[in-house]
Amino acid sequence: MTDPSDSTPLETPAPNPGAFLTTRWTRVLAARGESPEARAALSDLCAAYWTPVFRFLLREGRDDDTARELTQEFFARLLARNSLATATPERGRFRSFVIGALKHFLADSRLYEQRLKRGGGSVTVPLHAGTDTSPGLDPPAPDEPAPELFFDRHWALTVMDRALATLASEAATAARLDHFEALRPWLGGESTTESQADVAHRLGIGEGALKVAVHRLRRRFREVVRHEIAQTVPVDADIGAELRYLVDVLAQG
Repeated sequence: MTDPSDSTPLETPAPNPGAFLTTRWTRVLAARGESPEARAALSDLCAAYWTPVFRFLLREGRDDDTARELTQEFFARLLARNSLATATPERGRFRSFVIGALKHFLADSRLYEQRLKRGGGSVTVPLHAGTDTSPGLDPPAPDEPAPELFFDRHWALTVMDRALATLASEAATAARLDHFEALRPWLGGESTTESQADVAHRLGIGEGALKVAVHRLRRRFREVVRHEIAQTVPVDADIGAELRYLVDVLAQG
């Protein structure tokens, strides 16, 4: 009888060629949103940042419905207008562009609201990238993280969620979604009542084979996270440094 520990390790699903869209930030900047391809790329990047913006607006005191409406409006304007006209690769990461643009959006929206209260006419709300010192945000409470750190933490969480979704998609394509779900707790530190020995028994493999499968899945997870990060930084950026920053901001949560 064959020893279960000699069972063939779970195979890590082969990367799905369609799992990633080529949405590198520098491609979007180069096209300045003029081509359908560039606009589609920008739309995909914006979709990846929807949750961080929404959470940021909740933090600023908006209720759920208002935060959703403002998030939709912010990205609608970002996509509709030539907001990237003055953006350059030297400005760096897409998250820096988004938080700067969001600050200007909120500041200009407040001016618009104040003018309406005073009975003024309509105004055009511009949308520019801005800098980390853009005006218009109320100071956070002493026990709250700085606005940029709060935004970056939700950016990091979104990167992790997108990477997990990609792995789940790859596993589903390979008809191994049940195996992925069984191993997932050892990717992101999720709580589980099962030990690796229990999971190995449930999947009908040896514990050694399961350990190998976890190692392979962790390696693939790191690859996917790095790819996600690579889409939002300049071509020559240090992806490793950005990855370390992602880990740091998550650790501060």
